[in-house]
Amino acid sequence: MMLRSFFHLPVFLLFAHATSVYAVCDPETAKLRWPSGNVTFTVELADDFRERAEGLMFREELASSAGMLFVYERPGPVSFWMRNTLIPLDMLFFTEDGVLAHVHSNAIPLDETPIPGGDNIQYVLEINGGLADAYGLRPGAELQHPSLNQAAAEWACPASE
Repeated sequence: MMLRSFFHLPVFLLFAHATSVYAVCDPETAKLRWPSGNVTFTVELADDFRERAEGLMFREELASSAGMLFVYERPGPVSFWMRNTLIPLDMLFFTEDGVLAHVHSNAIPLDETPIPGGDNIQYVLEINGGLADAYGLRPGAELQHPSLNQAAAEWACPASE
């Protein structure tokens, strides 16, 4: 019995080290990169049902360097609307590997028309309306954030030393 416990200790230590390797990514920061640029947003996380349902409703302003990152447990079809949302937003829809699949620009405040993001979406970043075009964000841009499965991410968080 003692031998078995001892045998599992290195596996536990390896697992503990592997999960902390990506600690240098800040959960309040979402970074995007693409061939012609990069940008960083300070984000609020919406990673449970209640937070995702509320989103940015009732906000009268959003700093130009801020956004909200919606995190789903697994990839799937995602659709948004602007019910009770008072400011125009760009919605950036990302696949499970953090690659931008679809951009919906300038969603109309208070509009309840569904805004589909695609079928294989796991992350959605909402930013001020018009910023995606201003930065030149297009499908293929990559997201870096610790919420992504780092083993599958196209742009993983850097490993800590």
